[in-house]
Amino acid sequence: MNYTKFANWIIRKLISLERLTPVAIIYIIFIMTSRRKHTLAAAAKFANTSKARFNNLLKNHSDLAIFALSELSKKQARQFSKTMHALGQNSLPWNIAIIVDATFLGRSSLHTENAKKFNHGKGYVIGHQWTNIVLLINDKVIPLPPIAFYTTKYCRTYGIQYQTENERVIEYLVQLQLEQYIGAHAPQKVVFLADSGYDDHRIEKTVAGKKWSFIIALKSSRSVKTESVYNKTKKSEGWKSIAVGFRRNRRVKWQPIRVPKNSGKKKRMEFRIRQVIGYLRNFGKAQLICSEFSKKSKGRRKYLACNDMKATARQIIIGYRLRWRIEIFHKEVKMFLGFEDVSAKWFDSVISHVHWVYCAYILLNSGPPGMPEQMKSLADKQTLVQEMLKRKELSSLNQLMTQINGVQRLKNEIQQVLKGCSLKNHHIFQVLTTW
Repeated sequence: MNYTKFANWIIRKLISLERLTPVAIIYIIFIMTSRRKHTLAAAAKFANTSKARFNNLLKNHSDLAIFALSELSKKQARQFSKTMHALGQNSLPWNIAIIVDATFLGRSSLHTENAKKFNHGKGYVIGHQWTNIVLLINDKVIPLPPIAFYTTKYCRTYGIQYQTENERVIEYLVQLQLEQYIGAHAPQKVVFLADSGYDDHRIEKTVAGKKWSFIIALKSSRSVKTESVYNKTKKSEGWKSIAVGFRRNRRVKWQPIRVPKNSGKKKRMEFRIRQVIGYLRNFGKAQLICSEFSKKSKGRRKYLACNDMKATARQIIIGYRLRWRIEIFHKEVKMFLGFEDVSAKWFDSVISHVHWVYCAYILLNSGPPGMPEQMKSLADKQTLVQEMLKRKELSSLNQLMTQINGVQRLKNEIQQVLKGCSLKNHHIFQVLTTW
């Protein structure tokens, strides 16, 4: 892969960057390389320049990063949607999945702007909460601009109306125009996937109002009625938690289901499920499913609701398991792209960094020129970019040698290295800043 071709390819993808193209492109390429930490200090060393240049990019141009990610995700979604096929290895009735889940960007102190303590399962975490919305098309994950959680203090400081996470998700879904991403489409081919944190009748009504299907994990306390009870009781009576409802409804027998496994040596996983037609309180009619692993479940049951009455139980189980793709996305941006490495004080800088990380993720997974199609590992793709940069450095040195007084100039470069000045990527940044 040629460096010039690679850099020009990124510029064409992010053509809206205008005058900030050089510094933004070098920051994205830095994120795309394998590093122990993707900090501003590491970025400055990578480009052989000062931290101030990247600090200015992050702190003062967060709107540019948001716009760049928005346009890049639309461009990528339109490309994949041209040859769109059904989800779940063509076994599901939906072509597009919208997956929602939250993740945390850990920080070391509450003094950082907009930092807060969050109860994250096994304990409290200090940092920023991001709610990510991704599209799953043709087995490709495309992150859309994420939702930042604002603390009450941050809202007071900047005059922002405070909203809960679910309220912001509802507002996001109402404003989401899927036609901008995939063009004209049948709404019934879209499925919304979420865990029990988003078991909210307002979210479910918003999704149904878009004429999309949803598969949402329910809280065990969610009030439901079976169809038979619903027809015999008043609207305000007869509601029971879904856990109690399935526990008391012994007439519905367990059914075994085998579904494909995402990875590993075993090709299939075995579940057993119980399925009824019922009603969700404050929403309406839906398929209700209680599922667990056939063996060694230890009472770990999952309750699912789906408003697509034509979907089979097996399709609902397979569809919900696609939600795991957003967990893999979270893992990859944290492990490989430095999602949590930003140490800026101001939250605008954090916003910029997160959006540039998602841009780098899309670019690495969209097939840069010269990258083999069968290469799927993000680590392998980063290694390929790293090798390309090394070849660029050697090419620059070779070019220096062929110039007038090339040997002497090379000696001067080596002396700078011996004095502690890194030669790495000096020529890359110099070329970019002269565009």
